Amino acid sequence: MIGAEKIVTGLYCRACHLVRSSVVVLLGTAAAYAQQGRPPQLPPGPMLDDGTVVLQAPELKDLNLTLVRSSQTVASLKATAAHDMDYTPGDRLKERSADSFYHLGDLDLRLRSEGEKDWKDFSTAHERHPVRVLSADGGKFSADLAPTLPADIPLTVTRTWSVKNGELSLSFLLTNRTGKAVHVGGLGIPLVFNNIMNGKKLDQAYAECSFYDPYIGEDAGYVQVVHLNGLGPVLLIVPEGHTPFEAYKPILDRRERATGKGLLLNDPTPRGTTFEGSYDWMVHSLGFAETDWKGVEEWNPATEATLQPGKSLSYGLRFIVAPSVRQIESTLSAHHRPVAFGVPGFILPTDMQGHLFLRYSAAVRTIVSEPANAVAIKHEGHRGDWDAYTLHAERWGRFRLLVTYTDGTVQSIGYRNIKPEVQAVADMGRFLYHEQWFDNPSDPFHRTPSVISYDNDAGKQVLQDSRVWIAGLSDEAGAGSWLAGAIKQFGEPDREEVAKLEAFVDGVLWGNLQESSGEHKYGVHKSLFFYQPDAMPPNFYDSNLNWKSWTSWNTKGANDVGRSYNYPHVVAAYWSLYRLARNSQGLVTKHPWQWYLDQAYETTLAMRSQAPYYTRFGQMEGTIFLLLLEDLKNEGRADQASKLEALMRTRADLWKSEPYPFGSEMPWDSTGQEEVYNWTRYFGYNDKADVTLNAILAYDPVIPSWGYNGSARRYWDFIYGGKLQRLERQLHHYGSGLNAIPLLAEYRAHPGDLYLLRAGYGGVMGPLTNIDERGFASAAFHSFPDRMVFDGYTGDYGPNFLGHALNTATYLTRDDQLGWLCFGGDVSEDHGLISFTTLDSFRNRVFVAPLGLWLTLDAGHFSRVDYDSQRRTISLHLAPQSDGVSAARLRIEQTANPTGALHYGAPTDWKVDAGAYVLPLSGTETVAVLRAK
Repeated sequence: MIGAEKIVTGLYCRACHLVRSSVVVLLGTAAAYAQQGRPPQLPPGPMLDDGTVVLQAPELKDLNLTLVRSSQTVASLKATAAHDMDYTPGDRLKERSADSFYHLGDLDLRLRSEGEKDWKDFSTAHERHPVRVLSADGGKFSADLAPTLPADIPLTVTRTWSVKNGELSLSFLLTNRTGKAVHVGGLGIPLVFNNIMNGKKLDQAYAECSFYDPYIGEDAGYVQVVHLNGLGPVLLIVPEGHTPFEAYKPILDRRERATGKGLLLNDPTPRGTTFEGSYDWMVHSLGFAETDWKGVEEWNPATEATLQPGKSLSYGLRFIVAPSVRQIESTLSAHHRPVAFGVPGFILPTDMQGHLFLRYSAAVRTIVSEPANAVAIKHEGHRGDWDAYTLHAERWGRFRLLVTYTDGTVQSIGYRNIKPEVQAVADMGRFLYHEQWFDNPSDPFHRTPSVISYDNDAGKQVLQDSRVWIAGLSDEAGAGSWLAGAIKQFGEPDREEVAKLEAFVDGVLWGNLQESSGEHKYGVHKSLFFYQPDAMPPNFYDSNLNWKSWTSWNTKGANDVGRSYNYPHVVAAYWSLYRLARNSQGLVTKHPWQWYLDQAYETTLAMRSQAPYYTRFGQMEGTIFLLLLEDLKNEGRADQASKLEALMRTRADLWKSEPYPFGSEMPWDSTGQEEVYNWTRYFGYNDKADVTLNAILAYDPVIPSWGYNGSARRYWDFIYGGKLQRLERQLHHYGSGLNAIPLLAEYRAHPGDLYLLRAGYGGVMGPLTNIDERGFASAAFHSFPDRMVFDGYTGDYGPNFLGHALNTATYLTRDDQLGWLCFGGDVSEDHGLISFTTLDSFRNRVFVAPLGLWLTLDAGHFSRVDYDSQRRTISLHLAPQSDGVSAARLRIEQTANPTGALHYGAPTDWKVDAGAYVLPLSGTETVAVLRAK
């Protein structure tokens, strides 16, 4: 089943290519529950015996709140503008009414009385008993939570739901009832929203469920809850009083084996591909930083509160509603919350000037970086109602900006500094083609020579893994390294690396990883490495690895060519060499450009003939097929182009018939949207392209944090491609790079929508953070607070870099208040002449948003662009000729027309080849001028 008929709960098995929709338990924590089966079903507890009650307050306009009477936790929370949509899992209220299931309104504590050594945990969710009602007048519900907490807790905890200034408020009053001081080393407010897609069909999930993303920004922090379809009102959770958002703790699903009840601080709702899990908004976290998270660099320093005998502290959250994702920041400002806007985002190359704009009702008192030498900060005055700052990165790595306002509010903004983009990509190339270059002619799996997976923690190549594809050069986690190495040459070729890439294509890819003859010609194997002890010498396989699971394919399983997702990697490698051979001289020597173009074309057709099942879904990296089609047309290959277009139309016609065309080999996924958007937009199925775009906006946030900004939601691929295998929100996994492609394509069509540029550019920059100082590129960043580092495996980084490579560009735009902004370079203005440098990694694309002008180079690099609005000219400063590139090949496209009838074009005497203008380069800079027509 596909599309809306596809059940989104299940245990995916790459060994057998199917989704077992009847299996409710997914991968579990660290995949353990996939093996032990479904836990015992817990019977509903007494929570619902007394029914529910509605908070009734005429001044509360935007939200409708229903509470469980006995617990005074949330039964449902709905926006009045979308009354059928429950932000909380109210549809599962009965099945989740037992002990240890969390609900909005619960509280987690980690406490230690003076003189005690060990911390002790408490939770209102662990053992349910009716709370002691203090107030229930309809507009205010207050309760003493003692009955649902252990008797030995040293605090009295009072919870209150009320309405303040028209906003829903949740507050907790903690009072020390003992004669000793009590240290509050952990205070977490569980955020339980309906991101539980278990057992739902895809259309149900998109109609009923939400994603939520954190800004872990101290007093300025918030959480946004967005419908899966990306439409309608957005729920925002912000601090009430002094309730800083210090850390974000996952609520895991570890359970008692016999009863199925969640262990303390755990919720038994099965986590997996269709349920990321819930989280605690951590106000204090020192008790965890000293124990569970010891030695880990968190987003913010850990704190504790100390309650003297008889003293009290109050904490709380407010719930407000933004009309849409694009209005989150304006809604925050309207409710007197700080807002931060970063250009080009919150990732700063050391050669690029960054900009930060702050908007808040109180003035900035101080702004400092931690560590202090991470960045130089300069105040540039005010632009409209924004405070403007320029930033210059001074040391590689993470830092936070700490902004203190005159009213005492503290805002934390997470940044990451990287090397200049060109240098980072060059470092990656050297690492791939040296540290990861595998050349062992006696290898029994025919993997040599190749760029093979790498374990950065161990400092060695991954030649064996029980997930055989990782060592087998296929699947995303095995192909990732050579894919990154191949697509890197498209934009930043290196003669030595190109020669090695060609050796890989002739020695491994064509004829081994890919069939070169017979009935499966052009078919791509699932893995070259396999587990077949009877075919290998004794003790060949590493006995420390578990070879007994489905992941250890034998020869037959590894040789299967039926997984369509393996084909785009191969097409991308051929396509990159085609582009390089076509547009340079002497760098590609093994085959003419026609051979590589034909190989890309035939492999694409084989995806449909050899692996038809999954071609019904969008493929990650599917953008490569659209680029291939454009190249076939440019080269005058009408017959091939016609056949390829017909194949893609068949797929797009299927997507056109589905309400949410985002099926995948996984029950829910965030990778097919990239290709679905491309083809539905290409064939004019704009309603489906819009549906796809909005779905991406639901899981791809704009947030003042380098880790979350533009980071598309992924949370299971560490199991398939990571060294540390567990279900965990992955930051800047390949969803970031790939989902940025539709976002920026849509921005170029609508250059007035700055939100699209910010989200998309965050995704473009994200993959560069995965590259460390030596050039090792990790699969993704571990976001759980016990880790907070990049994974040790290269894994499936390749698709992430492909998304970057196909999308990196320099964007010039203008905001009415902020003025000229440049994403990917530096901009200056002098008497109406706007000049911007190109500092992105490839420097082969620029977009001038006020003109809707998209300029791309098949060969050569931009160094600077001058826009003279008075003379109506665009001057392109082209870098000098380089190794193998003696001429630039320019393409001009008008993607939008914001200025009316004004178009910019090339002089009539410029030479054209395959649709590109050919501009000879010299040993110095070349300037080419476009004029308005």
